[in-house]
Amino acid sequence: MMKTFARKTCLFLSLLPSIAVLAEDNDKLESVSVTASRIAKDVNEQSVSISLISAQDIDTVGHNHISQLLNRAAGVWISRGNGQEHLTAIRSSVLTGPGSCGAFYLAEDGIPLRAPGFCNVNALFDVNSEQAQRIEIIRGPGTAVHGSNALNGVINVLSAPPSNDHETRLSVEGGPHNYSRVKFSESDTHGKHGYRLSLQGNHDGGYKDDSGYDQQKLSFRHDYQGETWQIQSLLSASNLDQETAGYILGKDAYKVESRKKENPNPEAFRNSRSLRYYSRFEREGLKDTLFVVTPYIRYTEMEFLQHFLPGTPLEENGERTIGVQTAFYHSLNKSVTLYNGFDMELTKAYLQQHQDTASFASFPTGQQYDYDVDGRYGAWFIGGDWEFSDDTLVNFGARYDIQFYDYDNQIIDGNTAADGSPCPTAPCRYSRPSDDENRFRNWSFHLGMVHKATEHTDIIVNANQGFRAPQANELYRLQSTQQLANLDEESLAALEWGLRGHWPGFNYQLVAFWMQKEDVIIQDSLRRNRNGGQTEHRGLELELNWNITPTLNWALQASYSLHQYGNDVVGSEGDDLDTAPRQLASTQLGWSPTANSLIELEVVFQGEYYLDASNQYQYPGHSLVNLRWRQQLSQNIYAAIRLNNLTDTDYAERADYAFGNYRYFVGEPRAVYLELGIKL
Repeated sequence: MMKTFARKTCLFLSLLPSIAVLAEDNDKLESVSVTASRIAKDVNEQSVSISLISAQDIDTVGHNHISQLLNRAAGVWISRGNGQEHLTAIRSSVLTGPGSCGAFYLAEDGIPLRAPGFCNVNALFDVNSEQAQRIEIIRGPGTAVHGSNALNGVINVLSAPPSNDHETRLSVEGGPHNYSRVKFSESDTHGKHGYRLSLQGNHDGGYKDDSGYDQQKLSFRHDYQGETWQIQSLLSASNLDQETAGYILGKDAYKVESRKKENPNPEAFRNSRSLRYYSRFEREGLKDTLFVVTPYIRYTEMEFLQHFLPGTPLEENGERTIGVQTAFYHSLNKSVTLYNGFDMELTKAYLQQHQDTASFASFPTGQQYDYDVDGRYGAWFIGGDWEFSDDTLVNFGARYDIQFYDYDNQIIDGNTAADGSPCPTAPCRYSRPSDDENRFRNWSFHLGMVHKATEHTDIIVNANQGFRAPQANELYRLQSTQQLANLDEESLAALEWGLRGHWPGFNYQLVAFWMQKEDVIIQDSLRRNRNGGQTEHRGLELELNWNITPTLNWALQASYSLHQYGNDVVGSEGDDLDTAPRQLASTQLGWSPTANSLIELEVVFQGEYYLDASNQYQYPGHSLVNLRWRQQLSQNIYAAIRLNNLTDTDYAERADYAFGNYRYFVGEPRAVYLELGIKL
């Protein structure tokens, strides 16, 4: 199948030049990105694979969950749980487990949403993506400006800048299950000062029984354009109160009409609050230099009932962080631009877990974990661009990271109940190691080339080596009799090569990649956290955007990839990883019958995937059709209608097989959303 896909792709590429001749010479497609180097650069001058999701995409999709938007990037799958919960896959299987989220660098304006070593799988629900300017995704390891956690990819949500003139926007939206949303934005610029205030509030009564959420988000951005300094500041805050529905059990249960709304965990909930602030100070110096320094603070706290564990213990966690990012850019000559800098963070984090009622004998009631971790993080990096010839540009970079943990257990050490008594059925499920300090040091590298083969076609080659340090949860949240997790860093080596074509009104990128991950942190059959896993990933990704006529646009994002075990530690070598579809694709056909309207038809395809490491159980995959219509009713008023799952397909947002049973998060049936907006 891989060979067939490759042959079809090559045939398609051979037709691209003739297709491009037919493309209309209208507005040039957006091609500027800041994620790979912290300053604006043309995407076509960067060797890494970058996907851009524009403000128009965000407005058209009108997503009420981030998964509905990020399928517009090849090889990316945001797996929706219930409510606002999610798991992430970028050139990978859907990663689960306490430290799996450490494989992804999730950021707002380049600043991570969580501290290195303290990831959260649901971190994207903290950021105001619904009112963002753009979202940029690096597929594969990050560059020298990222470091730890940019192992499989980077998702960077960019805040909307102030407008040049005063504008006030208000929209209201309604949908099924008592869904409602209000969005408000006000912006203006006076002299050197510009601001934008963005607010939104959401209520969802929930498709499933005893579910739903209320969520509020705020973004306030201030830009100052001085003669010497340019300062960009952003205050972001979010609040989520969610009643969580759990998996439903049983083979093909998601197809049974009478069971779709079933919620086996009506008591489950998740409450989360976050606050972030930064100021980016930028000034130009002598001899083509630029200096950027960005101090920031971060605050998060969360409590949720772990409905997926026996005894449904309550977890409370949080972190407080102060940090700074710096970078210095210097154009040595017309051919070479260098940058270097350092990043630092100080984090105070805590985690508590307790259980009120008895369940199994090995799950003691009372406090199960209660610890604090002080994290210290520092990194130095260097990188640059070298114009090797008129047709060849080389990108390069290196980074050195140091991660310190100072762990302090607040209750009795060992594998007992909180009062020191043994569990009736030994050993206890949870184990608390003694106070400890850990330190991790790592290099990461990036080397890439962009070669202009013709006026419209570039050849790209890229090599990366990335890593992630063990997360605090993997080191100190131990189970069974394990009293020390002597873990090393996960590492990943990656190669990619491909073609990019760019014409007025048309562009494409075709990339082949290979990645191998070593020292993967796993939990073995004795519930011990240890290194030893190995995985291999390879595939093809295609993205294209074509303005067929001034009123008709077609976009496609598709990938075929193999995600397999590289040894026999978890599954069998050569078997597919669980929850790793080989095919992912989405396509959008947009039509503007008048200057004031846009109709978009979208098809999202997900191939079959295995539900377990032994490749015995499968989910068959699905295709979804979405239809969207946005109409400008007057100069200041618009209306939008969105039909999700137009064909009313039975599907699962995510499926797995565990504890002897199939488990599904049920996908919602056909749903209609109506939005009305006004510019005041």
